[in-house]
Amino acid sequence: MLIYNIRKEKYANRLVASGIANRWNRDDEFIIYTGSSIALSALELIAHRSAINIDHQYKLLSIKVNADKGDVSEIQLKNLPTDWKSVKSYPRLQEIGSDWYKNNKSLLLKVPSALVQNEYNYLINTKHPDFLNKVAIYSIENFEWDNRLL
Repeated sequence: MLIYNIRKEKYANRLVASGIANRWNRDDEFIIYTGSSIALSALELIAHRSAINIDHQYKLLSIKVNADKGDVSEIQLKNLPTDWKSVKSYPRLQEIGSDWYKNNKSLLLKVPSALVQNEYNYLINTKHPDFLNKVAIYSIENFEWDNRLL
């Protein structure tokens, strides 16, 4: 499967995660957030940045994951709090993601996008035993932002 990540050029040559807390992880949990499409990846980055700095070159990473069915866990909407999209739900969502991460339940966690209904993001557990064997950068190319989005 191919999944996508857009990042600044200086971080584009390696699949690394910052370890900074986000919706589905706590601090010091090294998860790479990816989108199921290029468009969703762009929207997610815009939503999580106060502004995209066009002085920086961005790269689109196409990430190939040789995933079997057992390599992907999925979070179902029906199992989430009704206000799961809000920041106040982060502690509960971080608990879910942290449990998945720490217990190495699977290489990937499929989660619903808070931005686009019926779309999904994939989280990659960089500490999973299969990470180095099953996850690789497939391609890196320039990502040009349309100024109307900036």
